[in-house]
Amino acid sequence: MSPISHWKRSAVASAVALAAMLPQPSLAAGKTITAVMHSDLRVIDPGMTTAYITRDHGYMVYDTLLATDSSFKIQPQMADSKVSDDKLTYTFTLRDGLKWHDGTPVTAEDCVASLKRWGKADGMGQKLMDFTASLEATDAKTITLKLKEPYGLVLESIGKPSSLVPFMMPKRLAETPPGTPIPEQIGSGPFKFVKAEFQPGVKVVYEKNTDYVPRNEPPSWTSGAKVVKVDRVEWITMADAQTAVNALQSGDIDFLEAPTFDILPVLSANPELTIETLNKLGYQTLGRMNFLYPPFDNVKVRRAALLAMNQKDVLDALVGNPEYYRICGAVFVCGTPLATDVGSESLVKGNGMAEAKKLLAESGYDGTPVVLMAPGDVGALKPQPIVAAQLLREAGFKVDVQATDWQTVVQRRASQKPPKEGGWNMFFTNWAGADVVNPVVNVSISGRGKVGGWFGWPEDAKMEAMRDAFARSSSPEEQKKIAADIQKEVYDQVIYIPLGQYFAPSAWRKSLTGVLDGPATPLFWNVDKSE
Repeated sequence: MSPISHWKRSAVASAVALAAMLPQPSLAAGKTITAVMHSDLRVIDPGMTTAYITRDHGYMVYDTLLATDSSFKIQPQMADSKVSDDKLTYTFTLRDGLKWHDGTPVTAEDCVASLKRWGKADGMGQKLMDFTASLEATDAKTITLKLKEPYGLVLESIGKPSSLVPFMMPKRLAETPPGTPIPEQIGSGPFKFVKAEFQPGVKVVYEKNTDYVPRNEPPSWTSGAKVVKVDRVEWITMADAQTAVNALQSGDIDFLEAPTFDILPVLSANPELTIETLNKLGYQTLGRMNFLYPPFDNVKVRRAALLAMNQKDVLDALVGNPEYYRICGAVFVCGTPLATDVGSESLVKGNGMAEAKKLLAESGYDGTPVVLMAPGDVGALKPQPIVAAQLLREAGFKVDVQATDWQTVVQRRASQKPPKEGGWNMFFTNWAGADVVNPVVNVSISGRGKVGGWFGWPEDAKMEAMRDAFARSSSPEEQKKIAADIQKEVYDQVIYIPLGQYFAPSAWRKSLTGVLDGPATPLFWNVDKSE
């Protein structure tokens, strides 16, 4: 059946469900943008998860000290910065007019507490804190960071555009331990979170922060002026992709972040819609194993699983159209200065199955089932576990595919319990290109283990030493060599499995103007809506 025929057939069936999901006109005052995002929002603490829906929520409510522009340059956002001649002292001065949503002024103490909380949870933040001698509020508007030794990624860390973003929040919230959800959503950003209308699984509502004072520079990626041109933004959950497409076609919603690839020809033919890839760096899709429990505590078993994987099979299932994907074994993504093919042959050529079977037989694998989490509600995450399960079974693994939704995966992957007690063995996710372009920002390669490591928790002292060497280096040639050595270690130890690169267009009605591109999209400031 063609996508067009399928759309016509399902339009009537979707109408009833659509009517129940959409807000009633009486609830919305002034201009309202209604959007269907790539996922439901349940975790609303932006310091607790790398999930992009939580990051996107963070950009609505919170602001950052620094930000990244479209030239990858770090720009002032909440604060200006300067560095001492010896490169050991960084000073950040808060700009005027900053207020929290509860009306209290933003202080340097708030921001120091926010940076410290972020620095415990984020991979790039952890590395910055390794080099930090002290971080304190010198006065109400001044933050002083002193280093033990020069470190070239200070500003890039604090101005990073994607997960985990160092969002600023009041001290009373920032002092919440990283693994504990903050009790309120109080930021200083361009929108306010409407707690009374938050219905997880149904709707999230944001209202314009009328007290927000934008910068004067034009908006560029996450930097510059955050001018809100509408009164409300509502994220409506529509787990059924066809229902969301029908709603966009009919004008019942304004923005669809992640239409399925098979429906793009239909949307492109609609003159009332704009189709555009906002994240030009694309995404890396990947598989992650749990190092704490059998069978993947055994490197030979991990290696067998790697050899069984085939990027083309995954990308064909996930995307289908080669126009929107790229077979790529580069841990730091293709098209970047650190890209290399070291160690990736079996993935990109799909020729490792015979060796996978042989290695698994030699590994002592005892048939322990692989508990594989499979979310069914996010199109960009649904195919990978299905394809992987088939490939693993072909190699000789027993696989227990456990169907769930993505937000359950987001919460469950943080569990260090054994699989039989609610833990897991393997899950799949996607990183925006900006989150994996170098060894410091790419948290998937962290070797910090159970304390401070990313879900899966590999412990690898050699990896951490190489990441430190990369961070200290100021030579592009030396950095490239270190990055290649790190990629070899990733594949040798199977720290994670890169499964290719893809590019995901968004769709919106032409009544919306000013939609910004960048590595952390969608952003809803600068967007206007004609009536």
